[in-house]
Amino acid sequence: MDNPCIAVDFPGCEKFIAAIDAAVIAGDEHAITAALRNSLCGLIRDHDVQLPACVHDPITDHYARRELYRSPQHGYSVVAMTWGPGQGTPLHDHSGLWCVEGVWDGELEIVQYELLERDGERFRFRAGAGMHAGPGSAGSLIPPHEYHTIRNTSADAIAVSLHIYKAEMACCSKFQPQADEWFVRENTEMLTDQAA
Repeated sequence: MDNPCIAVDFPGCEKFIAAIDAAVIAGDEHAITAALRNSLCGLIRDHDVQLPACVHDPITDHYARRELYRSPQHGYSVVAMTWGPGQGTPLHDHSGLWCVEGVWDGELEIVQYELLERDGERFRFRAGAGMHAGPGSAGSLIPPHEYHTIRNTSADAIAVSLHIYKAEMACCSKFQPQADEWFVRENTEMLTDQAA
């Protein structure tokens, strides 16, 4: 395939992109994310679609973010994340972008947080119930309900997840814990790892 928006080619990528393209024209952000959740669950189970081998290679000192595709027509970005044993994120947002996340392999723990109040650059959050998501499951985040953590709780297995963002997520806010449910915000540039 000769498409400059595909960072790396993989079996079934045409089918994969067609399914996502069809979902992102579904209507408002609630309809789009619902359609994407359904499409992503189906794609994860579709044996014609196989992610590139690189997404199964963890990176020792951080979870890997590999952009697989960015739509020139619709603007969305598809990022595969590889989580080594115990790797995870701090509490973070998605810079106001909706996102649909699906687990391709392994299991991830996702905890959503509710923003209770803000005092300048300090934010008070309360953790909601955590959930364990396994292969074939997908969820969505729509601002302002975008605050969460993700972690691979396994001591010896990797996990792979796929994230479809409304647009390229070049930065986000991470929140470092203080005391009594208070966190301090840090603006962070989101880097991607080589996809090959």
